[in-house]
Amino acid sequence: MDRAWAETSDAACRALDVDPAAGLTDEEVRARRARYGPNALRATKPLGALEILLNQVKSLIVLLLTGAAVLSFAFGEWVEGLAILSVLVVNTVLGFVSELRAVRSMEALRKLGRQTTRVLREGLVREVPADELVPGDIVLIEAGDVVTADLRLIDAAQIEADESTLTGESVPVGKQEAPVDADAAIHERVDMLFKGSAVTRGAATGVVVGTGMQTELGRIAKLVEEAHEEVTPLEKRLDALGRRLVYLTLCVAVFTIGLGLLSGESTWMMVKLGIALAVAAIPEGLPVVATMALARGMWRMARRNVLINRLSAVEVLGATTVIMTDKTGTLTENRLSLERIQLESGVLDLRERTAEQRAADAELVDALGLGVLCNNASLGDAAQDVAATGDPLEVALLEAAAGAGIDVEALRAAAPRVAEEAFDPVKRMMATAHERDGGIRVAAKGAAEALLATCTHVIGEDGPEPLGDAARATWLRRNADMARSGLRVLGLAHKRAAHADDLYAGLTFIGLLGLLDPPRSDVKDALSQCRTAGVRVVMVTGDQAATAAQIAGTVGLTEESDPNVLEGRAVEEVAPADRDSLRDVSVFARVSPEQKLDLVALHQQAGEVVAMTGDGVNDAPALKKADIGVAMGRRGTQVAREASDMVLKDDAFASIVAAVREGRVIFDNIRKFVFYLLSCNVSEVIIVSGAMLVQAPMPLLPLQILFLNLVTDVFPALALAFGKGDPRAMHRPPRATNESILPRAHWQAILGYGLLMAVCVLGAQQVAARRLGLSGDALVTVSFLVLALAQLWHVFNVRTHRTNVLKNEVTRNPWVWGAIVLCLGLLLVVLLVPGFAALLSLTFPSGDAWVVILLASLIPLVVGQVLRSTRSGGTA
Repeated sequence: MDRAWAETSDAACRALDVDPAAGLTDEEVRARRARYGPNALRATKPLGALEILLNQVKSLIVLLLTGAAVLSFAFGEWVEGLAILSVLVVNTVLGFVSELRAVRSMEALRKLGRQTTRVLREGLVREVPADELVPGDIVLIEAGDVVTADLRLIDAAQIEADESTLTGESVPVGKQEAPVDADAAIHERVDMLFKGSAVTRGAATGVVVGTGMQTELGRIAKLVEEAHEEVTPLEKRLDALGRRLVYLTLCVAVFTIGLGLLSGESTWMMVKLGIALAVAAIPEGLPVVATMALARGMWRMARRNVLINRLSAVEVLGATTVIMTDKTGTLTENRLSLERIQLESGVLDLRERTAEQRAADAELVDALGLGVLCNNASLGDAAQDVAATGDPLEVALLEAAAGAGIDVEALRAAAPRVAEEAFDPVKRMMATAHERDGGIRVAAKGAAEALLATCTHVIGEDGPEPLGDAARATWLRRNADMARSGLRVLGLAHKRAAHADDLYAGLTFIGLLGLLDPPRSDVKDALSQCRTAGVRVVMVTGDQAATAAQIAGTVGLTEESDPNVLEGRAVEEVAPADRDSLRDVSVFARVSPEQKLDLVALHQQAGEVVAMTGDGVNDAPALKKADIGVAMGRRGTQVAREASDMVLKDDAFASIVAAVREGRVIFDNIRKFVFYLLSCNVSEVIIVSGAMLVQAPMPLLPLQILFLNLVTDVFPALALAFGKGDPRAMHRPPRATNESILPRAHWQAILGYGLLMAVCVLGAQQVAARRLGLSGDALVTVSFLVLALAQLWHVFNVRTHRTNVLKNEVTRNPWVWGAIVLCLGLLLVVLLVPGFAALLSLTFPSGDAWVVILLASLIPLVVGQVLRSTRSGGTA
C-alpha cells in the first residue's frame, strides 16, 4: 500500500479490506500469499556446486599434482601421468563432496531459526512464521520484537523503535497512531513500524502494508545480503598453519631433490619424488575438515535444542569459564501456575480450592479479573488447535482466571482497553486503563516493592484506606515470606478514575500473587558437571532476593543451602577498590540490564570467558558484550535472539552445558585430526630424506606416496573429525582462548611419532634386504606396507591421555573402524589386482615378509599406547 503513513489507520484497513478486530481469514491469507509472494528479502544465492568445485581446483595441491602430471607426459611416462591425474580427480572429488555436505549442513541449520510473528486471524491470536505474513495481516507487537513487515499502526502504547538499520539513527524513535504528511521522510513517519527495526519499549497493533521487497528495507540499495560465509578464528589458524607448512615442505622437497641429484639419482625420479613429498606433506584438507567438524558439531547441538548463530561461538564455547544465567525458564521449568493469593482477608491457596469454590469467592474473582485486564497474553483455542501465546506469567494468570469461571474474552470485551503503560524493566510494572461502568478502571501489576512504592492506598476491611508506612512494611514482609517459599511474587493494584491519564497515580494496592515455577529436574546434574569442568555458574535474575536464594539452594547452585544474595542496587554501591569481590558472589537479584552489562565486563576484565543468558530487549547489550550470548528460544525476544551467539530452543540450562561440552569435543577432534595428519606426513618426509642421507635404496616411490597420501590422509583423519569425543571432556578445566591448536608438546610428539614410524620403515627395509634377501619391487613393497599399516594403527595413538586402552573415544568411534576397514580393503586391491600392483610397483609379500611388515608396523602403536598410558605424549 502506497503512502500508508498519510492515511488514517481506519482508511488503511479499508484499503486493505481487513477488519482490525478480527483480522484476515485463512482463505484470504492464501489468496494474498499467492498474489504477493513470501514476506522475504531476496537472499544471497547459496554457494553453488560449481563454485565449490572450482574452489577445489584452485588449491596448491592441485597445482602441484597437475605439474607432476604434465612433467610425466613430457618425459613420456603416460601411465604414471594418467595415474597422477586419477589421484587428482579423486582428491578433488573428496574435497568437493566434503565441502558440499558441510555447506549444505550450515544452510539447513540456519533454516531452523525462523522468526515468528503474532497475528490476529479469524478473531484468534496466532503465532506464525514471519515469511507467511501478507498485506492486511493484523500484527501484535511488544517490546523485544523485531518488526518483520512494514506496519501502519492502529493503536500504540508508549511504543519506541530502534530504526538504525534504516536511518542510521541509534536513538529509539517514539511512535503514535495519527497520520503524517504524505511527503514525510522515513524518519518522520512516526505512525509506521518498518521491517528490520526493533521495538525497544511499549506495545502496539498494526496492519501490514508492505512485505518482502516491497518494504522500505527491501527498497534500500545498500541492503545487506548476508553475504560472506563466516570464517572462524579456528579456521583462520588452521589455514595459516597450512600455509606455513606449504613453505616448509617446499623447502624440504627442494632439499631432497638436491640431495638425490648429488647421490646420483636420475633427475626425473628426483623431480617426481620432490613433488610427491610436497603433496604428501601439505595438509590441504585442514580448513575443509574444520568446517565439517564444526557443521557436524552444530547438528549435534541442534539435536540438543541449541542453535548456533555464529560459527565462532563453537570455538569459544569450549573455553567458557563462567556462565551467568537467568533463573526463570533456565534453571526453572518456566511452567508457571498461580498457587497462592495474599489478600487483606487472608491467604488463599488455590490448590486447596475447587473451581466452584474459586468462582464463588467474589474477592478472588475480582483480583483474578484485574490479572486478565492488565495482560497482553492470549489463551488461544484448543478446539481450533491454536496455542496460547504471550509471556508465560501472563498466560498463567489467564489460566487461573479461566479456572475460576471467568470468561476471559467476555471480560475483555466488557472492559475495552483505552490506554496502556507498557511493562518497563526499570519501573518493573505495567498498567492498563479500561472503560467500565461509565468510567475508567485502571489495572496494574508488577514487582511488589515497586508497586507498593507507587500506591497511595490499600484495600482494608472496610474498603480503600491510606497506605501508611506500617501497612507498607506488613505487605513487604508478606511478599518476602512468599518469596522465601520459592514463589515468584507479583503485586496487584487498581483504581477508578474519570480519565485515562497518569495511570500510576493514586493506585490502591489489592494483594499479592504467588506463582510457582518448579526447578528443572536436570539442573542439579548440569550444575555438578559445571563444577567438575571448572566452569563457575552465577545466577543473575531480575526476581527478588528471597526467591533467588530459595531456587539457588534447591538446585544446588552453591554448596550453601542459604546462599548469600547481592541485589543490583548493592552492586552499584560497592567501592571501585572492592569490585573484585563481586566475582565471588554466586547469586545476584533485582539486577537491571545495565548492571548485567557491568557484571559481564567485570568477569571479562579478570580474564574469564563469559557465557551470558538473556531474553529481553534490554538484555541485548549484555548478550553482545559476553563472549557467548545465549538467548532463550521460547520466551526470548527476537531482539535478544538476534544479538546472541546461540539460541536455546528449550530455554534449559542443561542445554548450555551440553553446548559447552560439544565445543570442547569439536576443538579436541580438530586437534586430533591435525596431530594425526601431521604425524603421518612428517614420517613420509623423514623416510625419504633419511634414505637419501644414508644412501639407502629408495624406500618409497612417488606414486606410492601419492597413494598413501590419498588413503591415510583422508579416511582415518576424517573419521577423527566426526568422533563424539572423550566422555571425560567435562572433567578437566577449560582451555585458554589463546591456546594454539598444537602446543609445543604436541609438536614434539608429532616429530617423535614421525621419527618412530620412519625408523620402523627403514629398519624393516634393512631386515628384508639382509635377512630375507629381497630387492627391487619386493623390497619397496615391504617399506610401503609397513608405512601404510603403521599410519593406520597410529590413529589409536591420538586417544586422550590416560584413557582406557580398549575403551576410549577413538575405539568407540565407528567412523574410525569403517575407515580402517576401507583402507585395508584398498591396500588389498592394489596388491591383488595386477594392473594396480604393476602401476605402484608392488608384489604380494611372502609369509616371512608379512611377519616383518606386521611386527614393524605395530611398534609405533605399542610405543604410543605405553606413552598414552603413562604421560602426555599426544593430543589431550
